[in-house]
Amino acid sequence: MNTLRSGRSENRLLAPAVMVVSGLSLYAGAAIAVGLFEIFPPVLVAWFRIAAAAVILLLFNRPRPRAFIGEVGFRAAVYGVLTLGMNMTFYEAIARLPMGTAVAIEFLGPILVAAWGSRSVRDWVALALGGVGVLVISGASWSASATGILFALAAGLFWAGYIVAGSRIAGDAGSSRSSIAVGFTWAAVLTLPLMFWLWPNQVELPLIQMIGLAAGLGLLSAAIPYSLDQVVLRLAGPAYFALLQAILPLVAALVGAFALGQWLSGVEIIGIVLVVAAVALRRP
Repeated sequence: MNTLRSGRSENRLLAPAVMVVSGLSLYAGAAIAVGLFEIFPPVLVAWFRIAAAAVILLLFNRPRPRAFIGEVGFRAAVYGVLTLGMNMTFYEAIARLPMGTAVAIEFLGPILVAAWGSRSVRDWVALALGGVGVLVISGASWSASATGILFALAAGLFWAGYIVAGSRIAGDAGSSRSSIAVGFTWAAVLTLPLMFWLWPNQVELPLIQMIGLAAGLGLLSAAIPYSLDQVVLRLAGPAYFALLQAILPLVAALVGAFALGQWLSGVEIIGIVLVVAAVALRRP
């Protein structure tokens, strides 16, 4: 019994730490992506992210051909398509809104997942704190960018689906990495015709630089963070994982401030404090 409690306590400390590392990698890649929006449509940049991650993960994990078909392949494909949809709508949002604001609005999706898995008053108090914190952080109004807010809300719905689908492929470390590689491959291949249609007529960017940026996006924004998400899902389960996502608005706001000059206001800092309090209160 003591060993079991010790293991749960370690998971409680380790899961948020892994989530912070995942968020730093995720939004460092997003900062790179913002610089590409003047050259490519945000949807196309999001596709670069997933396609490059698919290539990287295929090289490292080398899933067997049977992993691409049957029930296992279907679950992976659903995960991949939802992840790509989340990325596409999120990139459209940050093309119109500050990164911290977009992530805060998008977090309404994980709040729904966390609420679905809640069973105690403490859980609901934590969720209320997280929800209020997210709304305070957002600081956005419909008059500022209604389209950006709609894209962020759509990203939140995809994010909720991503959490549910991700929990269904979060087996052991080897199988989950293989499923991520398979899922990203399916997503990239299925949407390839759309990417050809969206490709700009003229691209004044050397091919080698384009490949380097795509590889950086794939590694920082997909391969590393989504692999770490699987670690957190195994440690914490989908409900606590969903609430741990509340750490990400904090990380996004900090990356946005230092990398993009999108500095925090006093109100946003208050919202961040509420979100972190929610994470500390929620039990795994």
